[in-house]
Amino acid sequence: QVQLVESGGGLVQAGSSLRLSCAASGRTYAMGWFRQAPGKEREFVAAIKWIRIGNNLYYNNSLKGRFTISGDNAKNTLYLQMNSLKPDDTDVYYCAASDYVRLGVLSSEYEYDHWGQGTRVTVSS
Repeated sequence: QVQLVESGGGLVQAGSSLRLSCAASGRTYAMGWFRQAPGKEREFVAAIKWIRIGNNLYYNNSLKGRFTISGDNAKNTLYLQMNSLKPDDTDVYYCAASDYVRLGVLSSEYEYDHWGQGTRVTVSS
């Protein structure tokens, strides 16, 4: 059972940047970030598919350009660099991991087998 631990959340002002980290306890084939506000569905943010040469990256188009996903498969770590943060980015951010090779773009939460507890990001105006 892969354990995921997120870190890096906090309270920041609009326009600021944050970098979230996720540490996985074991090997994964893909990892991603989702976010969720109270009373809303979980929203796909970005994902990375580990492949032999380079990695495949996938983004929520509405966030691409401000958010950048990266990671190190050898170290089982995942990052999310968030720039130009807006109050609408206030959410709990979750790290997720897949045990299997997935053919899709990893934008559905059903493509993941493990979830972290989440880290809260609050952006003040």
